[in-house]
Amino acid sequence: MTRIVPIAAAESLPRWRRPVTLLFVMAFTMPIAFYSWYALITNFVVEVGGFNGADNGLLHTVREIPGFLAIGVIAIIIFVREQVLALSSLMLLGLATAFTGWFTDLGGILLLTFLSSLGFHYYETVNQSLQLQWLPKERAPQMLGWIMSAAAATTVVVYVLIVMLWDVLNLTYSVVFMTSGLITTAIAAACLMLFPQFESPHPQLKKFILRKRYWLYYALQFMSGARRQIFMVFAGFMMVEKFGFQVHELTGLYLFNLVVNMCVAPFLGKIVGRYGERRVLIGEYAGLVLVFLAYGGIYWFGWGVALAATLFVIDHILFGLALALKTYFQKIADPGDIAPTAAVAFTINHIAAVVLPVVLGLLWMASPSSVFALAAGMAATSLCLALLIPRHPAPGNETRLSVAVPALAE
Repeated sequence: MTRIVPIAAAESLPRWRRPVTLLFVMAFTMPIAFYSWYALITNFVVEVGGFNGADNGLLHTVREIPGFLAIGVIAIIIFVREQVLALSSLMLLGLATAFTGWFTDLGGILLLTFLSSLGFHYYETVNQSLQLQWLPKERAPQMLGWIMSAAAATTVVVYVLIVMLWDVLNLTYSVVFMTSGLITTAIAAACLMLFPQFESPHPQLKKFILRKRYWLYYALQFMSGARRQIFMVFAGFMMVEKFGFQVHELTGLYLFNLVVNMCVAPFLGKIVGRYGERRVLIGEYAGLVLVFLAYGGIYWFGWGVALAATLFVIDHILFGLALALKTYFQKIADPGDIAPTAAVAFTINHIAAVVLPVVLGLLWMASPSSVFALAAGMAATSLCLALLIPRHPAPGNETRLSVAVPALAE
């Protein structure tokens, strides 16, 4: 029978079996499958699947449906511990990625995308909950920065191997998908057996929760999901469609992006700890407005590939500051609300994500620059919302509009 260890007693365990170690192991395990898929999927669907912009939008709409269904995590954790669900979801991500290359028609690609995305989104939902439960508030920003750096380091390794070996070994999509997927599955299965089950200090409510005092967090999550699609769906697609990037070239750009972020991520946590969530999120959203307007300028004014690649990197760095949204919620939340609210927030985050890719895919066919102009508007809306975050968020002081109320007031 698996041993259950309270978080408070976990410090007595060997370092390699502690909760923080498991968070790091999961952080560098997930990118092996996911970012191998992400590095290849654009070229795969264009070269093998014959996708156009509309098909690509449909693919990413299907990819986001499991995020919209993340609220189902609340029902699952009634019967399954969060830690077990996180690792099982990683295994599903790995297995679905492994078999992606076997399906080259539209229906097959969409099916495997849905399954891998189900594993990814359920993992991310529970992982976010575990991070906020297991990490102390005073250390959370810095630790989250280091965890982001660990994930980035793994992604760098994935991209380096693809760039260096793709042409040399004449790799195929099936080989890369299979190898990366099975590695992720194997590590997740090993963690399931080797780590004890950690008992969080605060029991989590296992029911649907939608609290009025979290409204600003919900709104920021919604806008984050909406504008994220522009980068995830169309930034890389632009590099392939407009500038003709090949697999090794696009992966090389992802690689450079990740090296930069691996170095920057630990400092992002320190920046949040020093300047606070309000200032950091205002800076992130203001920067994104400028980045998306510049993306549009590539089509409006014919700016070249060098600027496009630079914007691609800046874009990703700014999104790294979104860890401030996690720590903002950690500061305002009742400890027992973290798990159910993580599921609700993930669903809210993906409401627009389910609809936008296919709609914007059609808009892309008529005017790519309009897609980026719309994204700038989304970032500007997020900026206005961020102005409502108080300097010192806490229960009862969730927004600058909050009245002095008891900590658990609705």
